[in-house]
Amino acid sequence: MDDDNSKTLSRAEFEKACRDFKTEMSSEDVGVIFYAFDLNRDGYIQYDEFLRVIRGEMNDYRRSITVRAFQKLDKNSDGTIEVQDLIGVYNPSKHPSVIEGRKTQEQVLGEFLETFETHHNQMFNGGHNDQRVTEEEFIEYYTNISASIDDDMYFAQMMNSSWNLSGDASPYHMYERGWVQKDDPAQVSAATSVRPQTAAAGGYQRRDDVRPTGLPTLRSGLPSRDFPFDYTQQLY
Repeated sequence: MDDDNSKTLSRAEFEKACRDFKTEMSSEDVGVIFYAFDLNRDGYIQYDEFLRVIRGEMNDYRRSITVRAFQKLDKNSDGTIEVQDLIGVYNPSKHPSVIEGRKTQEQVLGEFLETFETHHNQMFNGGHNDQRVTEEEFIEYYTNISASIDDDMYFAQMMNSSWNLSGDASPYHMYERGWVQKDDPAQVSAATSVRPQTAAAGGYQRRDDVRPTGLPTLRSGLPSRDFPFDYTQQLY
């Protein structure tokens, strides 16, 4: 479909694909569908837009987990997550830019918050990054991630691993909720000690039985023994 390898679909490419697949839709109908996919109205369909429309909104289970994470971070319950809300929750002291003195911890935390805003602003072609994340922006960020995750259990484990929703903070003491300094052997050892090792006993196994396994499953349908979220399931 993406004939020019631009990682986007133009209206012409989309119409050509519809003809190639013999959908027998009129040009007007193709335009309506194209418009539905082009969420930010820039005249192109981005991959995230395409996946978002195909997969739709998060289901109620995933949305409830996401809202729970937002409420945990929104310490003062004012409806936004700001830098002050992250202090004591996310530790940026080991971030390379902080160590090198190029940025303050507050600047790093602010940039971290902007990651949740940027997708919402790009997707809907409006707004600007103000380092104040609303619930809508937070949900939109995880809706985009959710579209690439097939299994509800996998999504729940990811959220729990990120925000410690279960309250078991043991791995978080080890990671100190921040970045590991790569040149510090002690920190690298502590961080990697909770990760499963890739060895002969690990690796991927192809499944012929498509029934739910209760284990994290990659989009390829291959459950992984040495995938981090598999090990996370043992921790929480």
